[in-house]
Amino acid sequence: MRDNPLFIAHGPTPDLVSPHKHLEQFPYPDNPPESVIQTRINSMLPVENLLRDRIHIGFITADGIDPSASHPELEKRISGLLAQRVEAITDHDDRFRKACRDMMRIGAYKPTGRGKPASEYLLRTAGEGHFPRINLAADINNYISLKFLVPISLWDRDRIEAESWLFRPGSDGEQFIFNPSGQAIGLKDLVTGYAISKKQQEPIVTPVKDCQKTKTDPSTRNIAAAVYYPAGWQESPDLQDILNEFSELLEAASTSVESTIVR
Repeated sequence: MRDNPLFIAHGPTPDLVSPHKHLEQFPYPDNPPESVIQTRINSMLPVENLLRDRIHIGFITADGIDPSASHPELEKRISGLLAQRVEAITDHDDRFRKACRDMMRIGAYKPTGRGKPASEYLLRTAGEGHFPRINLAADINNYISLKFLVPISLWDRDRIEAESWLFRPGSDGEQFIFNPSGQAIGLKDLVTGYAISKKQQEPIVTPVKDCQKTKTDPSTRNIAAAVYYPAGWQESPDLQDILNEFSELLEAASTSVESTIVR
C-alpha cells in the first residue's frame, strides 16, 4: 500500500453536495459545523463524513481484483479465526462490540434485532463453525469484520456513478433494496453511505445491510469499503491496524490499494 498525503479542504465545494436538511436531523453535541470536511487521497474520490462526532470511517479502495486468484494466506487466517470464534468472545471484545452498536444510536434508530451491525451476524455464524463464502473481495471483507468485530460495507464501484461519497444519518422515507427478492430496508436515522453524482444522493450502504445494486459478485474488479469505527474508542483494535490488514490482504489479489481514515 502506498503512503499518500491527505488533502483537507474546508468549506463546501462545487463538486460536493452541501448538507441541508439532513444536518438538522443529526444530533451533534453542539451546533452543526458550518464547514464540510473533504478528504481526498490521490485518485480516491472525495469522502464526506457528517457522523464524525460518533463514527470514524476507514475508507479503502482496491482496483484490478483478480477473483480467481489463489489466496493461501487468507485461507490460513480464516481457519485460525474460526477456531477462535467458536469460543465465547472476551470481555474486551464484548465491550468493543457494544461500542459499535452504540455508535449507531442516532435519533430513533435502535441497533438491536434485525437492526444490529452485520458483524454480529458473522460472529453468530462463526460460533457455529461456519464462514460465509461469497467471492474473494467479500471473503476478505468478512474476515476483517469477523476478526475485529467491526461492521464494514463493501461495494462494486463500477455499478454506481459517483463523484464523491457521503456518510450521514438516513432521512425519513429513504430506503434501498438489499436482496434479490426485492426486500427493502428503511434508512431513517440509520448510518448510511451515499454515492453523490450530479448533486443527487443515492443511498447504497449501511452497517446493517448493503444495497443489492452495488453488491460484489465474481465479476467485480474495483471495490470500495467503509469500516465503521466508534469515534470515542481509545483501546484496541486501532482503526489504522484494521485498515493495514485489510489492505495487505487486498494487495495480494489487486493491482492497487489505497486507504485513509475520514474523521
